[in-house]
Amino acid sequence: MIRSLFTAATGMIGQQLNIDTIANNLANVNTTGFKKSRVNFQDLMYETIKPAGAQTTAGTTIPEGIQVGHGTRPSAIAKVFSQGSAIQTGNPLDIYVEGDGFFQVTLPDGTVAYTRDGAFKQNAEGQVLTADGYLLEPAITIPTDAELITIGSDGTISVRVPGDNTPQNLGEIQLVRFSNPAGLDASLGRNLLLENEASGAAVTGTPGVDGLGTIAQGFLENSNVQVVEEILQMIIAQRAYEANSKVIQTSDEMLQTANNVRR
Repeated sequence: MIRSLFTAATGMIGQQLNIDTIANNLANVNTTGFKKSRVNFQDLMYETIKPAGAQTTAGTTIPEGIQVGHGTRPSAIAKVFSQGSAIQTGNPLDIYVEGDGFFQVTLPDGTVAYTRDGAFKQNAEGQVLTADGYLLEPAITIPTDAELITIGSDGTISVRVPGDNTPQNLGEIQLVRFSNPAGLDASLGRNLLLENEASGAAVTGTPGVDGLGTIAQGFLENSNVQVVEEILQMIIAQRAYEANSKVIQTSDEMLQTANNVRR
């Protein structure tokens, strides 16, 4: 009976983390390039009271044993990298990745971070950067007098300047892919991800080549959070939390009954 108290407590703790994750998903429903998270659970160790396959005194074999579980625990919070819907903005520096791949940006300390947020800006010197001022990698500088900015599906950037009808090629936006994008470190926030051992090494390439997605200019990627799905998961988590709390209440009442027994 005491075992049930602690077992149900693990369920409540796990569902609290599940609700926290759902809340973060819903909070970022309008965050550009955001990828939702999902909590994975695993059961805890089992106490073997009677092992299966044991021999009885009569010489027979027990086909099924008795094992009592000790609850659950979260095993991982995995990011789901399904494609978010495209939102047309008309801004020439808004870029949408259709398919696999991340943009590269350089942090102030020189570290390279990765993002699906293609809402890029242009500073006074014409450098292309994020809303937080992190430079796009490889660096692209747009002439301050550019009249027309064109970004091809392969990432090629060209501009037209006054007095010259011939487009000038400024370079190419490259994309990066990982063997395990779910392993990327999201601790920085700000729509940025960091490479680590779990994600594998970054593989850089040209958009549309070797499995990388293509570029669409004038569009942004919405988050892949489905509000109805998250509400459904929230209801399931809430009911599971309530059920586990009921188990604790019932176990407490059974203990109280046992304590009130008189000889």
